[in-house]
Amino acid sequence: MGASTSSEPKLSPEQQEAENVASTTGALPILQKAFSKFANSETNAIPLENLQKCFSFVREGRSYTTENVNDSFPVLLDQLGSSLVDQFFISDKGGINWVEFVKGYNKCCSRVSASIFLNKFIRVFIDVAKKANLSLNLEFETDDVDCKVNGYLLPNHVFLLLSICWAMSWDCRNLKGKGNLSVPDLSHLVLSAVTSCVDDKDGFDVWDCEVLSLEVEIPVGKFVTWVISTVPCLPDCLTQYFHTRLQIAVAEGDESASSDSSSVGEISSTTACDSILTQGRAWAISITQRSTINEEISRAFINSGAGIDENLIYRSSTHGRGLNRFWSHVEGYHGPLLILIAASSGNDHEGNSAIRKFVLGALTNEGLENKDIFYGTAGCLYSLSPVFHVFPPSGKEKNFVYSHLHPTGRGYQSHPAPVGVAFGGSAGNERIFIDEDFSKVIIRHHAVDKTYQSGALFPDQGFLPTEALISEVEVWGLGGKAAKDVQNKYKKREELFTDQRRKIDLKTFANWEDSPEKMMMDMMSDPNAARREER
Repeated sequence: MGASTSSEPKLSPEQQEAENVASTTGALPILQKAFSKFANSETNAIPLENLQKCFSFVREGRSYTTENVNDSFPVLLDQLGSSLVDQFFISDKGGINWVEFVKGYNKCCSRVSASIFLNKFIRVFIDVAKKANLSLNLEFETDDVDCKVNGYLLPNHVFLLLSICWAMSWDCRNLKGKGNLSVPDLSHLVLSAVTSCVDDKDGFDVWDCEVLSLEVEIPVGKFVTWVISTVPCLPDCLTQYFHTRLQIAVAEGDESASSDSSSVGEISSTTACDSILTQGRAWAISITQRSTINEEISRAFINSGAGIDENLIYRSSTHGRGLNRFWSHVEGYHGPLLILIAASSGNDHEGNSAIRKFVLGALTNEGLENKDIFYGTAGCLYSLSPVFHVFPPSGKEKNFVYSHLHPTGRGYQSHPAPVGVAFGGSAGNERIFIDEDFSKVIIRHHAVDKTYQSGALFPDQGFLPTEALISEVEVWGLGGKAAKDVQNKYKKREELFTDQRRKIDLKTFANWEDSPEKMMMDMMSDPNAARREER
């Protein structure tokens, strides 16, 4: 194996280079343990079937729920293990030797450009589809890692590709291997790819269409561009799956290691349906972020299925509507916040009065403050339904967040600052503005906003401001346990101060002569009487 000692011959340049690359990712110790476990002692090589079993999605105690996908999805997952081995490892007659094992890991998990890694992932998808007898119109020009891929994808193919990525993400959170895999609704992501990559959209209405049955062709070149610009962390699902499977293989049989692994049973979708932030929307947001936010969303939604209660800070239907109720729950939270708005608007254009429902989101990197000016250091806007889009910072301005309550202790103001919550734009021309009653939201054209990148926040958004009725507002805390503990301490401190202010010294008002009631009655009976204040 590659674990050399003083008695072993000098390492070959090929082996040394492979091990150096693996060392940069910190995976060399795991690879050494995995090779020792899988390798045949006689040939000092890993049999193909051992490695295929390691990367196979099929495991004892695992089942699939295929309500949201067609019958080909389980067949694709059955072929995942063999396709990964075929794509990344080179085998000789005895199996896969140590050098090829390390080089195979480096092919999948070493640091490369996003486009090259996406090419690798598409190769795996093509190979899985071929083994599952699924017809695809995709072909690479050469075997080079950075060569161009030609052809197109159908919306159903995009959904299957996204579903495989979801399955790999779910598997990484379910280390014990059991559970019922249920693919969430990913139609908003598929529609995003379709609307971004297809020029002719006259054949369907994004507000009301069965996206998986569409026959529009999505050029694979444009699809690659869409992935890199919209969901850049999507191919990372493959790296995480690859690395996690090796970790599981090394830890198998170790009681202490397996007892600490995260595991979920059958995923329930009951609670998820009651929340704006469904599993599919949460996962879509997570694969746009390369930060701790990604891990926190995955922990709360991919692992548990419906979000962890401790992450939910505010929900208007539960905690009450209005800015004051909202503020009483978000105040003191110093961490990333995800604010979601479910709204509906009527379109009376050309006699069409259909109610159109949509969901918007805003991600802030820190908590909210009561200010009459914009503030913040970073953030993103999201269109979550019916079409998914992300609007990261443009770098031109820093009007990320505006959150202002009624001023206290101030006199008359000729031009008072607006009361509400807003994102982007400027005072009076906010890109998203939620009124203080949480009854209406105003969405303006991106021309008024230089903080976030341009684009429509919902389909067919015009140049004029759109006023929509709010049906629900949610706030999810993504700062982890530390941010929640700080907020709890803040709330306890505020409650203590409030109780102290409410306390009355009963001895001061024990007799009638000193009571405020007598003073008021004396003033009403003879308001002109001269009185001297005792000091």
